[in-house]
Amino acid sequence: MKRRQIYTSIILLTIMMGWQNISFAQSSLKYVNPFIGTEATGHTYPGATVPFGMVQLSPETGNYNWAYCSGYRYTDKEIHGFSHTHLNGTGAMDLGDILIFPYQNLSAKGYKSGFSKSSEKASPGYYEVNLSDDNIKAELTAAPHTGVHRYTFNKTGSAYLLVDLQHGLVDKEKELAGRVLESKVNIVSKTEITGYIRSKRWVDKKIFFVLQTAKPFISASYADGDRKRQIILNFASEKGASVEMKVAVSAVSIEGARKNLSETAGKNFNAVLADAQNTWSTHLDKMTIEGNDAQKENFYTSMYHLAIQPNNIADIDGKYRAQDDQIYTSPTKTYYSTFSLWDTYRAAHPMYTILMPDRAGQMVQSMIGHFNAAGTLPVWTLFGKETWTMIGNHAVPVIADAMLKGIKGFDYEQAYQTVKTTLTKNGNPKYDWSILNKYGYLPADLVKIESVSRTLEAAFDDWCAAQMAKKLNKTADYNFFIKRAGSYANVFDKKSGLMRGKKSDGSWVSPFDPLKISHAESSGGDFTEGNAWQYTWHVQQDVQGLIQLMGGEKAFTNKLDSLFNMDSKITGDGSTLDVTGLIGQYAHGNEPSHHITYLYTLAGEPWKTQELIPKIIKEQYKNAPDGLSGNDDCGQMSAWYLFSTLGFYPVNPASGQYVFGAPAFKKAVINLGGGKNFTVEAPEVSGKNIYVQKIELNGKQYFGNTISHAEIMAGGRLVFTMGSKPAALAQAGLKKKLTTN
Repeated sequence: MKRRQIYTSIILLTIMMGWQNISFAQSSLKYVNPFIGTEATGHTYPGATVPFGMVQLSPETGNYNWAYCSGYRYTDKEIHGFSHTHLNGTGAMDLGDILIFPYQNLSAKGYKSGFSKSSEKASPGYYEVNLSDDNIKAELTAAPHTGVHRYTFNKTGSAYLLVDLQHGLVDKEKELAGRVLESKVNIVSKTEITGYIRSKRWVDKKIFFVLQTAKPFISASYADGDRKRQIILNFASEKGASVEMKVAVSAVSIEGARKNLSETAGKNFNAVLADAQNTWSTHLDKMTIEGNDAQKENFYTSMYHLAIQPNNIADIDGKYRAQDDQIYTSPTKTYYSTFSLWDTYRAAHPMYTILMPDRAGQMVQSMIGHFNAAGTLPVWTLFGKETWTMIGNHAVPVIADAMLKGIKGFDYEQAYQTVKTTLTKNGNPKYDWSILNKYGYLPADLVKIESVSRTLEAAFDDWCAAQMAKKLNKTADYNFFIKRAGSYANVFDKKSGLMRGKKSDGSWVSPFDPLKISHAESSGGDFTEGNAWQYTWHVQQDVQGLIQLMGGEKAFTNKLDSLFNMDSKITGDGSTLDVTGLIGQYAHGNEPSHHITYLYTLAGEPWKTQELIPKIIKEQYKNAPDGLSGNDDCGQMSAWYLFSTLGFYPVNPASGQYVFGAPAFKKAVINLGGGKNFTVEAPEVSGKNIYVQKIELNGKQYFGNTISHAEIMAGGRLVFTMGSKPAALAQAGLKKKLTTN
């Protein structure tokens, strides 16, 4: 009911503004629920942003705790203000820059207010809430580099805005005082403030801003004295009067922020909101589905979360600040950061290659730009700076995938050289390539933590490098990387049938608890946010090789059965906050498990994949604040949902092949541009009809367990015939077609 009210209000608003295309009520916008994932471990935020924008203007309800990685929890009862930068669904804290708090009579509790939950509304590009302490209506919208505020003061008396530059998202309260390393504020006029902050939490970053108000403030003072990081703006106000404000940001300079402000020049709040909604409509219209309202809400919210990041941090003139703190200029005026690559290489980036290939090429060029400044490809970047969070060098599969799919926008030879250098010269502090080259794995006594996970993930990156070398006819390089890609076999313990830590003398780490969760930041161990049962399947590049290691298909599927059917108990003192969404030992809330359900299809038992996918969709994706089983992880959880409801998934995300699962909708259409569509149909699909009986592509029966990227991008019609019982393998059209080296 609350969303219905906001949508009605916005439709009336469009009429008043004379918009030409009043389609909000019928569009996919109405199905996006930004509150999904804002409770439990989802770590999403409900505020205003545009696709891949630099600004995420959102409310903050708390701090000083892992639960507040996005600054917001749905069940909280106080708002501390509205800041301009936020992370979507991460497991680490930073940002929350330039917080604004409106008030009239400051309460004893300080700069915070209760709020009316029934007044809180959110839709793409818009957020609204009533701050109950002073009866202030707060509205937020955004352009790519600019946050736009509108505060309506419903009581008589002076109106104030706190502009807090000290504020930020930190893990502990004592960290807040030292968060800002440098700052400067200039009161330019009665309608403009400019400034600069250098802060350090996850990364050491600079953010410049220009703040402009639509009407002049009477005075500006500092709540924190000579520190000048908390500015109080005082406005003359009448009951029911509004103050509109724009805050443009830049990582380059105040001049850059001023140029960025021009993207909203001559536009009031309503006009910026209209632009934001039109931009979101264009993105969401890239796919349409036939389903019930709950399905549409999950689907389009997943599309929304997918496009919140990575963020283009280049100014509108193309200038950006890179890892080396130098200023560069991008000819495409894009430089993407917020690359959560350990998560997003798996499905988010493959989805970008389908929905927005031009942007996917720009993302790769940004990774090359990062290499040019840092000497190694990005691992997990934020505001252009490397965090070194998580393991692997997973810009490599993103670049390989784009290159092998023929994505344009970057030089293939240059891209390959960045990959080769990254995987052969020590730049990532978590990898010493001389050790891997000497032993053929990373020994647990030499690499003290995550030795197995680092070995497995490096092997996948090496496979990707090998495919790039092969395409460029670099035979010696191909042979080097493809040999190292097989290193996963050196940490496979045939006795237990699991991946296991191995020492430099060839002996296995003992004692061995296959259920023990390892975590680098707490308990150490040989795995990364997981255990042996969860990581054993991390051989995305060579499923057939893993099948043979386990003794053939039947032994392999029996082992998979054990994974899903065993007790969900986990042991050890490692962090278990990320190991969620358990089905047996399968952990859907964390990314290393995401491809595992599809391995049944590749091992000849596709009906088991078809049973599990609907179960995961139903149980672990709900249109509710606690509807995600784990962190959204910068769109990866959402990308899994999108692929899986379409009926296929990139088990090997650099292979150009998508493994069949089971579609969720009677019809889904991917708009490929240029008048081409790829349509997926499953007319009989239902809660009972979950099994694939036959597959047809463009009217002909389709044989194979995968569909290629090229076949999808050519456009056409993929039809699944569904039934209530498993079909014979041949009848289902799923003859073996395993990806090889």
